[in-house]
Amino acid sequence: MIFNQLGHIRSESSQFYDRVKNSYVKCTGCRTFLLSEKLWNGKIFVIYYLRGDKIMTEKATFAGGCFWCMVKPFDQFDGIEQVISGYSGGHVENPTYEQVKSGTTGHLEVVEITFQPEVFSYEQLLDIFWQQIDPTDDEGQFQDRGPSYRASIFVHNERQRAIAEKSKQQLDASGRFDKPVVTEIRNAAPFYAAEDYHQDFYKKNPEHYLNDRAESGRDEFLSSTWVEVDA
Repeated sequence: MIFNQLGHIRSESSQFYDRVKNSYVKCTGCRTFLLSEKLWNGKIFVIYYLRGDKIMTEKATFAGGCFWCMVKPFDQFDGIEQVISGYSGGHVENPTYEQVKSGTTGHLEVVEITFQPEVFSYEQLLDIFWQQIDPTDDEGQFQDRGPSYRASIFVHNERQRAIAEKSKQQLDASGRFDKPVVTEIRNAAPFYAAEDYHQDFYKKNPEHYLNDRAESGRDEFLSSTWVEVDA
């Protein structure tokens, strides 16, 4: 266990490295991510904050069909603080699941992700997003049809828009799909968290979650399109 001058502590098991060989550690008390420097033999000798008291966070919002299937793929990485299922893009305040499902509110089922871009980048989030959907389908996703199940990227600033546009263009030009990539990129809109029973559905109802994925055709499509799918 190592203590630093600011009172943070971490264990060896919390250490990980990014692509430029910085070493990040997570405080076991407050869960703040810290950047550390290493001696030549790999031992930690100083730990300090990134950009003030905590690493800066951003929001990312993705629609990929049924939001039950869109949480776990993002929820398992360091740098992802929170993934919330909800609704966005419509014209009704505080919509219910039944209202959204009816297709009359204009909302899409989405996940709102709070992430630390210094640890897990927006580009990495997009890589995960594309591998969860059929980007050539603009009428729904897999067995879930209708406007509330369309795939979309809701961008929160111009930087995210530029990254998303580039990523979409690269995917379209890759030749991976026989049809054009039609996933919409749109400005972020008010987000409304879904009802409690929808949150972390894959944890609360693992059997139902896996059965729903299997029956939807999502995993079959993804496994034929990408090398490996971890449901």
